[in-house]
Amino acid sequence: MKTILITGVAGLIGSRMADWIIEHHPEYRIVGIDNLSGGYKENINPKVIFIEMDCCDKNLSSVFTTYQPNIVYHFAAYAAEGLSPFIRRYNYHNNLIATANIVNNCITHNIKRLIFTSSMAVYGAGIPPFSEEDIPNPIDPYGVAKFACEMDIKIAGMQHDLDWCIIRPHNVYGIKQNIWDKYRNVLGIWMNQHINKQPMTIYGNGEQKRAFTFIDDCFEPLWNAGTKNNTSKQIINIGSGVEYSINKANEILKEVIGDGNTVYIENRHEVDIAHSTCDKSVELLNYQDTTSLQEGITIMWNWAKQQVNRKTFTWDKYEIEKGIYSFWRIKNNGE
Repeated sequence: MKTILITGVAGLIGSRMADWIIEHHPEYRIVGIDNLSGGYKENINPKVIFIEMDCCDKNLSSVFTTYQPNIVYHFAAYAAEGLSPFIRRYNYHNNLIATANIVNNCITHNIKRLIFTSSMAVYGAGIPPFSEEDIPNPIDPYGVAKFACEMDIKIAGMQHDLDWCIIRPHNVYGIKQNIWDKYRNVLGIWMNQHINKQPMTIYGNGEQKRAFTFIDDCFEPLWNAGTKNNTSKQIINIGSGVEYSINKANEILKEVIGDGNTVYIENRHEVDIAHSTCDKSVELLNYQDTTSLQEGITIMWNWAKQQVNRKTFTWDKYEIEKGIYSFWRIKNNGE
């Protein structure tokens, strides 16, 4: 039976992509791995053959040997751009070293294609809308790690004939997102804050601009990235071409909820305006930006308010604390 391996299968993109493949392409068996550091076992479809494992694990090769996947979707990552300067070692281990281990096994086991989700963070301080032809200029260690992964994959393609497709998604949101991590996924952070009767926080003045991408619009494009001939060895942005200020996104969420307060906190090191073109994804992946931000937020909020109120994840110790923002500073009581 043809097999697809999905890393990060307990996270937003991995779990939802597994659901979609199981429904639309039952001829494929899905094997999923996740270390459950940022995803939840409850997200995983019961039809997935699940293996709890870190992508850096030296025993990863046993998964490839046992299940002999044809296609690998490598979604596993810790996508906390703003936090990455304070957890450099973890950031590079979790993103770059893990990806190198995946690449090694894809080469050794003659995988038909590796699909890697990079990030819009590789563009850094570019001129939006970012195009795949732009020269990456990341401004944080997370963006650096993702760009390094891209380069390593391309080298593996040249030297070892590994087939690949690199996807650069931006601000993906939706059902099964981790809304309990205070460092990433702004819409989820706000929802969690409101559920816990806290004000929604905005860094700086809120005039930063982003495009938000509803996960359901990405399934067929991601499938095409792994199966179409014209996506071989292509780098492709995926996501909405409509940008919003952070203030506007927050306003839309509060309209959907029918309630909510917002407070403004100190600036952090980030790109002010960051959104990408979607022309290439439309042409090669058949991407269609069909879900408006209000529609997508409504679906996600209706899901979020029904979830178990999990404890919000916070780091109990950063690798460096010099320059840490006041809103992430660890208090003496550990809260």
